[in-house]
Amino acid sequence: MIRTVLSPRARSGSEFHARYLRCVSLYRNFSGVMLSRLLKDHQAKQNERKEIQEKRRREAVAAATRLTEALVDHLNVGVAQAYVNQRKLDNEVKTLQIQAAQFAKQTQQWLGMVDNFNQALKEIGDVENWARSIEMDMRTIATALEYVYKGQLQPAT
Repeated sequence: MIRTVLSPRARSGSEFHARYLRCVSLYRNFSGVMLSRLLKDHQAKQNERKEIQEKRRREAVAAATRLTEALVDHLNVGVAQAYVNQRKLDNEVKTLQIQAAQFAKQTQQWLGMVDNFNQALKEIGDVENWARSIEMDMRTIATALEYVYKGQLQPAT
């Protein structure tokens, strides 16, 4: 249309001016409608892009959360197992300490019994030596008495 307005075919200034005004009016109406439509389309596309971007952001956050939870769960399994193992080891150490203390006490009792047994054996050995000593003395006395007795019974020549 602008081409028509500006074309050299226009014969008079008033005709040119009328056509020009009509074209400007049409242009204004058309450009106003087109600009508002373009603006609305642009805003609609922007909103659509924002919604898509927000949806993708929520999906990314959800995926990151799931990944984090999976990693934490995986780590927690190992940590929980280590904690359980540590508690078992602590219980075993306590049990071993108690058993070691009981064994030490039992060993002390056995050592005391062995010392008492050794002392008893020594005493038995001392009694045995004493008995042998007394037996020897008794034999000596018996032999001396027998000698004296035999010497008294034999006639003096």
